[in-house]
Amino acid sequence: MMRPRTSPVRISGRPDPELSRWLWLVKWLLAIPHLVVLLVLWTAFWLLTVVVFFAVLITGRYPRGIFEFNLGVLRWTWRVAFYAYSALGTDRYPPFTLAEVPDYPATLDVAYPEQLSRGLVLVKWWLLALPHYLVVALFVGGTGASFDGTASIGDTGLITVLVLIGAIALLFTGGFPRGVLDFVLGMDRWVARVFVYSTLMTDRYPPFRLDGGPEDDEPAPSTSDVPASSGSGPRTGAVVVGAVVLLAGLGLAAVGGAALWTEHSQRDASGYLTAPPRHVVSETGELVLGSVEFHGVPGWLLGEVRVRVESPSPVFVGIGPEAEVARYLGQPRQSPAGQGFWSVSTSGQGQRELLWAVQDGRWNLVVLNEDPGRTVDVDLAVAAKVPDLSWIGVGLLGFGFATSLGGSLLLVVGTRKRVDPLSGSVSS
Repeated sequence: MMRPRTSPVRISGRPDPELSRWLWLVKWLLAIPHLVVLLVLWTAFWLLTVVVFFAVLITGRYPRGIFEFNLGVLRWTWRVAFYAYSALGTDRYPPFTLAEVPDYPATLDVAYPEQLSRGLVLVKWWLLALPHYLVVALFVGGTGASFDGTASIGDTGLITVLVLIGAIALLFTGGFPRGVLDFVLGMDRWVARVFVYSTLMTDRYPPFRLDGGPEDDEPAPSTSDVPASSGSGPRTGAVVVGAVVLLAGLGLAAVGGAALWTEHSQRDASGYLTAPPRHVVSETGELVLGSVEFHGVPGWLLGEVRVRVESPSPVFVGIGPEAEVARYLGQPRQSPAGQGFWSVSTSGQGQRELLWAVQDGRWNLVVLNEDPGRTVDVDLAVAAKVPDLSWIGVGLLGFGFATSLGGSLLLVVGTRKRVDPLSGSVSS
């Protein structure tokens, strides 16, 4: 029995029976021509949607020509999204067209609304859709509840995380876990319905429902269709957990490698970890270099900061509490050297150096020209004494490799061939 239709939006995403293990690594590159075209199309989409707003407000109708164009942009976008990082459901390259392509694995259609409410157009796109926006933000990440061709690329929402997990499984097993893909398609479908509603293409409120699977109207598979002894659920779980563990292990190993590189390339002969020097200029005669906060930092972790400033003209360099610095700079300039709130300070021209023992609180590093109003033009280098990072790097590297190995084993367990003890047949 099919589910009753509660939305005029219909999206399908039929995954390829077989996917390349490696192609997903370069699909971001292959999709660039589409993204360039879609950038232009989406600019037109938003401009036309403004026109639609006033058209619906005045006439209660969505101009048919604009509807067909905007629907074409959505179709094109969904094909690219399904091919790329909103699903990785197909390796078939998307066509460059606004028209419907029924034989392409990803299709999208929206029923044309003969009449729209003039009153709803004022509130549905922001107030009424707000509950859905909160859900969609979880799905697509921090860039917002949008359904454009680039929103799913580079975001850190649940869709991206699960697609990445599926991609790792595909790399190791040659298959994208069907359960993961069905769930991703359900989220994609939810996002699309909300987007169509919020861009005034329908008055039908989107359902709070996650319709997974390739087809919008595809019923959920009956548990009686799956043999009780198949073990497909635990094996799929092993693949998903294995991919997560593998990614976590690779991340830990990367942090460990970065710690080792920093220790052996950025520490000078005096034992300080140094940041690259930079040239800074302020035409106001005063330079406040951000705010640093320390609370409960043990001395063995960050015991001392070294600041070196080189200037052709006399300057004052000091580190002081943020509140006191703000108060001092907010009043007529007095001699900075005569102020008692500086933790450490120095003045003069040429190269000057400060050594500051880290203390709790919020602190500012300040460089002032001793001649008020003249430009501050200095070369600045900041360094800090921290413990030897070698043991931290080796530990993270080793633990990361061990975790990655565990994840790989889970992937192997989840995808190994299984022999049916009754029939002798082999299944994956």
